[in-house]
Amino acid sequence: MARFAELTAALAAAERWLLPPECLLCRQPVPLPDHDALACGVCRSRWRPVPAPWCHRCGHPLDGEDGCGLCAQWPAAIGRVRSAVLLEDGAREAVHLLKYEGWWRMADSLATPMRTLEPLTGGVCLIPVPLSAARARERGYNQAERLARALGRITRLSVRAELLARTRHTPTQTTLPPDARRANVAGAFAATGVRDIRAVLVDDVFTTGATLLAAAEALAAGGAASVDAVTFARALG
Repeated sequence: MARFAELTAALAAAERWLLPPECLLCRQPVPLPDHDALACGVCRSRWRPVPAPWCHRCGHPLDGEDGCGLCAQWPAAIGRVRSAVLLEDGAREAVHLLKYEGWWRMADSLATPMRTLEPLTGGVCLIPVPLSAARARERGYNQAERLARALGRITRLSVRAELLARTRHTPTQTTLPPDARRANVAGAFAATGVRDIRAVLVDDVFTTGATLLAAAEALAAGGAASVDAVTFARALG
């Protein structure tokens, strides 16, 4: 067994020497410390964290002394929402590669800056926001589930994708104005087996929060003790 492990490591080293991995964002060789990451450490360092101060509930950056108007009308079903970085430049490209280009291993790089977000405490379980069956077939996987599983490996928190389902197909949110997004996903989720759990929803991007709110309402209706949410990126404006 030890000899097999040594042979495997030697073959991997030879493959890396012959075919060095390339960062999908800057197209430069990935340094050895980054192993075979799809986004190199330099590109990841350019992702800009969500700046403080932010709203204690929705995590949106606050401008001066003004209060937060984004979550003023949110239902009680959802608690805190936190995002790791701003959706701009390289972070936006990384999300696009994960979501639309089939590079599901990009989730490993996206999960890394999420690992210290406030809702990720001991005893919570990670629940990815589900896709409809049609969209899952189209993409081949659910990017939120890939992200949740990468985050679960880093934090050692359990991932329970089976607890939340999307009950109907909805048009993509990206084509809708903010005031139509909430109606688009209203009642689109159903939860089972969630009584008394502490749930943390996982998704790739926070825009208006409409999808997270609808998913949180389904979990709360199913008896979840609490529902928070984390995303990799946050869109502003």
